[in-house]
Amino acid sequence: MSSDQIPFAITLPSDLRLLALARTFIETACSSFGCDPCFVESIQLAVHEALQNIIRHAHAGRTEALLEIQVVPLEDGLEVRILDEGKPFDVAGVPYLEPGEMRIGGRGVFLMRRLVDEMACEPRRPCGNILRLIKHHKPSARRNLA
Repeated sequence: MSSDQIPFAITLPSDLRLLALARTFIETACSSFGCDPCFVESIQLAVHEALQNIIRHAHAGRTEALLEIQVVPLEDGLEVRILDEGKPFDVAGVPYLEPGEMRIGGRGVFLMRRLVDEMACEPRRPCGNILRLIKHHKPSARRNLA
């Protein structure tokens, strides 16, 4: 994808009731690139978990805050970027949990790490964060996404 091409993008208010719309957006974007259903479900679930965390924690329920979701095709997969208006957050600082550890909550980042191949969060100017979720196609299922 050349730098002058615009990815699929949608901007939504920070509202848990709009998670279904965000999931439909991800499904539609992924389908337009010919992604298989398992790939699409993994990306959808990772984005769902990320949005819940952003809405509940970064935006603290402020429905006037906005979220932008971008889907960018890669040569061997997809990148989803979620831009928020929350306080700075370092996803790398979230500890890796043991799957069998008993606790309430705190599994969103664990799930995202399991569902995508790469995950990073960087500061957004003038405020907020950009969460990047990258998922690659397995070599046997590689498709031309360009």
